[in-house]
Amino acid sequence: MNQQIVILAAGMGTRLGRPHPKTLTELNDGRSILRQQIDNVRSVFGDEARIVAVVGFKMDLLLEAAPDILYAYNQRYDQTNTSKSLLKALRLSHEGGVIWMNGDVVFEPHILEKARSVIDSGQSCVCVNRAAVADEEVKYNVDTDGYVRELSKTINDGLGESIGINFISGADKHTLIEQLDACHDQDYFERGLELAIAEHGTRVQPVDISEFRAVEVDFEEDLQRANETG
Repeated sequence: MNQQIVILAAGMGTRLGRPHPKTLTELNDGRSILRQQIDNVRSVFGDEARIVAVVGFKMDLLLEAAPDILYAYNQRYDQTNTSKSLLKALRLSHEGGVIWMNGDVVFEPHILEKARSVIDSGQSCVCVNRAAVADEEVKYNVDTDGYVRELSKTINDGLGESIGINFISGADKHTLIEQLDACHDQDYFERGLELAIAEHGTRVQPVDISEFRAVEVDFEEDLQRANETG
């Protein structure tokens, strides 16, 4: 079965201050963030990977920029957050697990290569950077078995940061769909994972990718760091 990948790209990206969707921001190598993500996915999972971008804000620009992938439309993009964009994509997905990522993450393809062994085993996971624990970022901690216990911006004892690249197995997908549906409109998708863990015992493995570079681009200084990532 071809790997399914979702790119969450519906938001307006107002903090970066571009007139277009943030994922279309051009990097120093001439590619957009979106194109780099597509290239990374295909370099690891092949040209047959099923890539779906969830779009909203100025979606016509995204369709024109990347006509070689599939799309799902979050018509409430200006009223909802990533929990509802991911919910739409998972409901439209085929049987089996799904990788998803925020549409503003610039990263090395080695991250997907490292996570692939966990993904291929059918284990739900989140990619994490243990080298950084910034207050404003999504952090995580673990239970006694080493699986994710909490995943949010409000954690005080975070072991590292979630970088915004994740996988839900086919066995766990229905549970996550239920919990994303229960989330408030403004919740991030991490809340859905937290609920699945707390209420259903879903096991989510942290995959440490600290040796590689990944930058979530929210501000100009992030974009400068992202261009150093290559």
